[in-house]
Amino acid sequence: MANKWVRAALAICVMAWGLGVQQAKAQISSWKIGGSGLAWSESDTSRVMVEMDRTNNTMRPIYFDREDNMFLPVVGWSELKYPRELDYVDGYLPRIWYGNGTNVNTTSYFVSPLYVDGKRSTYNTARNGYWTIDLGVPVPASRFSFVTPTEGVRSDGVPLSQDSVPAFAVSISEETDPVLEENGYVPLSTLIANVPQNFDAEVEIGFPQQYVRFVRYNRNHSLLDEQNTTDSNTIRGTIAEFVLSGQGVPKRALYRSKVLALANEVNFGRIFWSGRIMRKIDGRAVEVEDGEAWLEVEMRVGRDDDPNVYHEYTDSGKEFEVSRSYFENELRVPENGGNLLLDRQPGIRASVQYDSENWSFWSNVISESGTRIDLRNGAYLQLQLSLQSRSFDDWIELDSLWVEVSPPLADRVVGEVARLRDMRPARGFTQVQLGRREEFVYDIAADFDLLQGGFDGVRIRTGSRPDFLRLEVGDPPVEVEALGVVEGEDELTVLLPLRISRDHNERVRLVFSTPVFLHATTFGGEVFDSQTESLPQPIEPGDVSEDLSTNDLRVLGGADDALGFVRGLRFSAGVFTPNGDGINDELVVDYDLFLLPDPIPVEWVVYDLQGRLLMRVAIEAQQAGPQTARWDGRDGLGHSIAPGLYLAGIELQAELRTVRHLRPIGIAY
Repeated sequence: MANKWVRAALAICVMAWGLGVQQAKAQISSWKIGGSGLAWSESDTSRVMVEMDRTNNTMRPIYFDREDNMFLPVVGWSELKYPRELDYVDGYLPRIWYGNGTNVNTTSYFVSPLYVDGKRSTYNTARNGYWTIDLGVPVPASRFSFVTPTEGVRSDGVPLSQDSVPAFAVSISEETDPVLEENGYVPLSTLIANVPQNFDAEVEIGFPQQYVRFVRYNRNHSLLDEQNTTDSNTIRGTIAEFVLSGQGVPKRALYRSKVLALANEVNFGRIFWSGRIMRKIDGRAVEVEDGEAWLEVEMRVGRDDDPNVYHEYTDSGKEFEVSRSYFENELRVPENGGNLLLDRQPGIRASVQYDSENWSFWSNVISESGTRIDLRNGAYLQLQLSLQSRSFDDWIELDSLWVEVSPPLADRVVGEVARLRDMRPARGFTQVQLGRREEFVYDIAADFDLLQGGFDGVRIRTGSRPDFLRLEVGDPPVEVEALGVVEGEDELTVLLPLRISRDHNERVRLVFSTPVFLHATTFGGEVFDSQTESLPQPIEPGDVSEDLSTNDLRVLGGADDALGFVRGLRFSAGVFTPNGDGINDELVVDYDLFLLPDPIPVEWVVYDLQGRLLMRVAIEAQQAGPQTARWDGRDGLGHSIAPGLYLAGIELQAELRTVRHLRPIGIAY
């Protein structure tokens, strides 16, 4: 046993790069956009409320002054409520649609961005009904206006400049409103105007400045409509331009890159960016330290240049794969959404499916520079950036963003996990009881090409403290002694006694035990090379061997009905004496939390035997897994609690209810 831990200590030194020790600089390089890297302005597919400084290759949100029309910087308006663009993402494509948006064959004759082109000389024919405008992101607005055209004559001879809208209602919403999905006119959450009679050609509606993404204008019926005109078919009220104005930056500004090709397939490390927080003070933009603005990044990577797979219908109504070019340029859009048999025939677009075999899904949101990217290797990447702000006058100005890359250790590394006592579960997936320590087998296999050097270490994220049991190599697997083992708080690291490479490509099996505290836990992992400077390579779920049948890295946790969020509350003593003599002065409290995918606030509470709350002290935000708290016998004000018997324990808010777990505790002095 002593030799084992000597080797483990040596392994820690060898693997110190994984713990942040400075590395050599032989193989890790950077891919960069912005600054001296790729041009922001030439690498995007869409951007919303973002402006570029092409000279310095930087980007920032648009800052609006009070006289600006916030509709004018928007380009690429869609006239459909449900855009047909293949890459449509909510928020990245501004929309302006008429009525329910169900007239999918509409043309600009019915609804057109003429309403938001900045020209009073252009207009749409007046008509009853309502329009909805989606800017894509919330902007700091305080005024909505609309005006008549400066030229033109109505069919009954009335100049359009005098053709005011006789009655209207305008409503706004900061974010997506449930009424947007309803048929027929329903105002949005905030009604800012409901005017039964209007004679003004220029209408201006002021309201307290707030974030606004959606604006809905409705042409109400009015008594003026009952008055006869020389043309009975004439509808009163012509609009040339909508205007939304306010001051400040959007709540968020969005940038979505193209699918960007790298020179070769690489592993990905950490992501970094540089920029500054700015604030408008007395009309000047100045850099500040306390600004309420930040960057959020999402990233996905692939092995080819398109994350989608496109299909056409066959004669029998089934689907087969086609190229994107053929899909976009040759096939017709189904008129009935592809639901009728008539639409399911050759020449009609079938489904567009995500190519999960060659592309990762989007990463979790990254909001801190230097964060490790937990994505598999690839030769292409795509970025989604959101420049966020909580203040109308604060924004982030982004210089550049770069990602660590290095050559892959293998062409592909695949893994699967199962319970040791049930390696081929009947239902095809691994399920364990929450909180119970279980033994797992984790198989790993790799493919190599001629240039990939292989790996000699494995790291598995277990989510709670693991116990290493053994290492096996080969097919059939034979137990071998690991060169080093590190059992961390939530991961297991094993240094292999041999390098897995193209010339020595052996299957690797790790056997370990650990409890599971979530309904779904992914035992994600990576392989690494301790002998060279290179980035680790993620392990992908897949079929490694016939011994295991899960083909997955995910473990499902089940629980008895009686199992709650808090279990196993344990005190270091039944009675403790916090009198300052250094003996039994502190109560150590251990417990397990379950079913909490995100950290939530946890409090230490003490009640008397009549159920009266004596004290409540916040511990910290905690998540599922083993936890420890400590108490010195004092209340929240620092006063000592009187000797006696009490009920003490843990309290937390979970699923809109309070969860409390108490045990008796005695205090003596």
